[in-house]
Amino acid sequence: MKLNFSGKIALITGGSGGIGLSVVEKLIQNKIKVIILDIKEPNRKILSNKLVEFKKIDLSDHKNLKSCLAEVKKKYKKIEYIINAAGVLWFDKDVSLEKINLNTWDMVLSINLKSIVIVLQNILPSMKKNKFGSIVHISSIDALSGDDKPQDAYGSSKAALLRLSKSISIQYANKNIRSNSILPGPIETPMQKRWKKNPGAKKNLSKFIPLQRIGKPNDIANATIFLLSNESSFITGAELIIDGGLTAKP
Repeated sequence: MKLNFSGKIALITGGSGGIGLSVVEKLIQNKIKVIILDIKEPNRKILSNKLVEFKKIDLSDHKNLKSCLAEVKKKYKKIEYIINAAGVLWFDKDVSLEKINLNTWDMVLSINLKSIVIVLQNILPSMKKNKFGSIVHISSIDALSGDDKPQDAYGSSKAALLRLSKSISIQYANKNIRSNSILPGPIETPMQKRWKKNPGAKKNLSKFIPLQRIGKPNDIANATIFLLSNESSFITGAELIIDGGLTAKP
């Protein structure tokens, strides 16, 4: 499959680590100009790449986020792709609804959902004007079911993202703007640093997954590039589960 992204520009939230960083690397490989919005800097190799522009931004600071996006819009008249990869999962704080501190709840939804709304409000108008756009949201299989050991704020934010994506796909289809979601299963990222302390848990989980392994960030990045590309031009409002078969089990 030969993909052509000549002259295209992508904006990605949470592009400095984990799945987001892997997506950025894939974008660069395909010669796509990348604007990264993240609170932490990417590694030196990424930061020094001529195709990369990094904006240090706390996505929960919505006033500064709006100012940052205003600068981006002023500089770039066309942004063809949006990848919403930012997300926080605080295992120690994000607990069941009965026990969660509401400040934690608000912060998780502020980063995982509201920041995405602000990005879309600012970039969608130019996509409409140019009658082209492809948006990929990184959700989670955690959005699909409940849990007796829950991260309720995280799961709720990721479930809301699915609904938002579907709505965008319908509202903007006549402007040639597509919106799709990817739902990763267990992926080996810094978010899962708990596995370093308990490698047995990772090994046991691998055995439970039909494909017998934990996912890699590159598994998600490959799917993201496909959904951005014209090869997926008839796909919108879709949810692509990438979990090694985990949710297919009875």
